[in-house]
Parts: sequence; C-alpha cells; structure tokens
Amino acid sequence: MTSTFPAAADAPATRSREPLPVPALIVMACTGFIVIMTETLPAGLLPQLADGLGVSEGGAGQLVSAYAMGTVLAAIPAIMLTRGARRKPLLLAGLVGFLVANTLTTLSPSLPVALGARFVAGAFSGLLWGMLAGYARRIAAPEYAGRALAIAMTGTPVALSAGTPLGAWLGSTVGWRWAFAAMSLLTAVVMVFAWFLVPDVPGQRAQTRVPLARVLGIPGVATVLVVVFVWMLAHNLLYTYIAPYLRQTHLALRPDLALVVFGVAALGGSGSPASSSTTHCAGSPW
Repeated sequence: MTSTFPAAADAPATRSREPLPVPALIVMACTGFIVIMTETLPAGLLPQLADGLGVSEGGAGQLVSAYAMGTVLAAIPAIMLTRGARRKPLLLAGLVGFLVANTLTTLSPSLPVALGARFVAGAFSGLLWGMLAGYARRIAAPEYAGRALAIAMTGTPVALSAGTPLGAWLGSTVGWRWAFAAMSLLTAVVMVFAWFLVPDVPGQRAQTRVPLARVLGIPGVATVLVVVFVWMLAHNLLYTYIAPYLRQTHLALRPDLALVVFGVAALGGSGSPASSSTTHCAGSPW
C-alpha cells in the first residue's frame, strides 16, 4: 500500500558500501520502538491519565483513538506527497514530529490539548511507517535486504515486550507525564544518532511509482486490508482498556505484568518459523 518496493530499482547508486549497515538499522529499529511506544503508552495508564486530565477512563482512552485517527487520515496523503523526497531528511522530520507531539502531551493542561498532540503523533506515525521498510532495504546490499528489514523492524516486538510494560510501570511510579517526557528524551537521542549514522538515499523516481488505485486493484489486497483493520481494532481495544478490565474483573494481576506477558508472547511469535518465513518474503523484490 505504501508502494516502497519499486524504489529498490533506484538504490544501487546510492547504497552504502557496507553490506549490512547495522548501526543505521539499529537507529531505524529505535525509531520503530518510539512509534509503537508512543502509540501504546496510554495502555496501563488510563486511571492516571483520567485523574491527571480530569476526565473519565473512557475519555482518556480517546487518546489512543486520536492517535489512530491521525494515522488513518494522514498516512496515505503523507506517503504520496513525500515519495520523491530524500529519505534522511524525511526520517529526521518524522522524529521531530514525535518529539514535539510527546512534549506537548507531557505539558497538556487538558484533554483537548492532549488529543491534538496525539493526533499529530499519529500523523507522523503514518509517515514513518510508510518509509522505514523501504529505507532499510535500500541502504543494504541486495542480498542482505531481508536481513536489513528484519533488524530495522525489531523495534516493534521490543516495544511490545519490554517498552510498554516499562512505560506502564514508570507512569504508575512517578506519574504519566514523566513517562511521556522520557519518550521525548529518547526521541532527541535517536535524532542525534540518526543524523550521524543513517545514510541518505533519494526518493522514488516518478516513473517507478505505482498509483494507489492500481495497488488497491491487486487481487487480495482489499481482503488483507479488511482483516488487518479488524485485527488492529480488536487488538487496540483490549490493549488500551486492559487496566479497567483487570480492575472490574477483580483479577489479581497488575496491568504492567499483563502487558509483559502479552509482549513476551509477541516477541516469541516474531521468532517463530512462520514469522521468519514472512520476513524472508518481505525481503524479496516483490
């Protein structure tokens, strides 16, 4: 849907000489970590967010909805408008967006301000997810493209297995604002490393871009999109409201521990044979 694969044809002249630029790929993994952490940080912190913003837990849950809305509304337009832009400035711009959004969330005096900040974060999420996979493939030699993609995407399972539970614990211990402040600090650090370690590559040439209508017309794409939408909806509902659910069902399980179990299962699943096969396929030119 992001139409990043055709850009591989532009890569040989601009690719790093190093077959597998691990430092740059780790920076990309950290970027993915920031995206997922920012999205899921309210999970386990709804009671604290509700108290801090003076709203109900259901109202605080709209912080996740605002993020998702920003992603949905901005992802496709952002990708289409920036396909010809150089990748490194675009990566840095996306990180700046997360730095600003998380800082605004940290300082939010009310729910409307926090919702606006979360919407902005979601918009930049759509931009970064639309470019990370193709960017990682293009800075590595062709035979290492799949491995480069696997390294760059490790930020997601790490965020789910360790980052989100840690964020829930931190927010419960010192306050939810400090949890978002920590995300801003981490983003600033990753920006510095991205500036020095990640090589630049050009955007897609106009003649290699695949129109969105043509992508949607590929048999099976619409079905896959519907399945992903339904799965993500159910996933986010349970993930976001895990703290109220545990409290109302009187289960003797803290939200951060529940999130650890969920994250470890996600990390284990990402290392399964089926997942490895998927990664291998993702590394192919098609």
